[in-house]
Amino acid sequence: MELQIIQNKIFEIRGQRVMLDFDLARLYNVETRVLNQAVKRNIERFPEDFMFQLNEIEWNNMSSQFVMTSISKRPKSALPLAFTEHGVTMLSSVLRNSTAIQINIQVVRAFVAVRKMLTNSPEDRVSELQTEFYALKAYIEEVMTDYNDMNEDTRMQIELINQSLAELYNDKKQNSKPRNKIGFITEE
Repeated sequence: MELQIIQNKIFEIRGQRVMLDFDLARLYNVETRVLNQAVKRNIERFPEDFMFQLNEIEWNNMSSQFVMTSISKRPKSALPLAFTEHGVTMLSSVLRNSTAIQINIQVVRAFVAVRKMLTNSPEDRVSELQTEFYALKAYIEEVMTDYNDMNEDTRMQIELINQSLAELYNDKKQNSKPRNKIGFITEE
């Protein structure tokens, strides 16, 4: 399974990165109720920093963000369980299915990748962008030097091409329909 798919199923709830029971059940190729039964049979392995149950407000807020909501598939009394990285690791010891260990390794890698992505300091990214900017600036200066060394006919042809491209861009921009905004909308 692709790491990006798993990363997209990691949410931040109550200040913790978690995965929900129905997403994990799908990954482990078991029914959600089977996963939850296994957890309840081994509840001592899942302290609150490993797993917690969403409250109704959290679930309603999350399910409004899902394209295909799972809220209709769950009984109203059964709010999803949220598993932290440690809880997901513990799941592989509770589920006795052949794919649990392999999926668990990929899920843990996804959590690590998300953590690594969030811990990379913005200063590192800024210095990386500065380096790219200076390289681009040097390239443009080099191209401009070459441009200035061109004969008049070649320069006129390039100007004509640039004007044509600008006209095409403006035509496309004028003929395109405005796009609807997507995403989670908060009331102000």
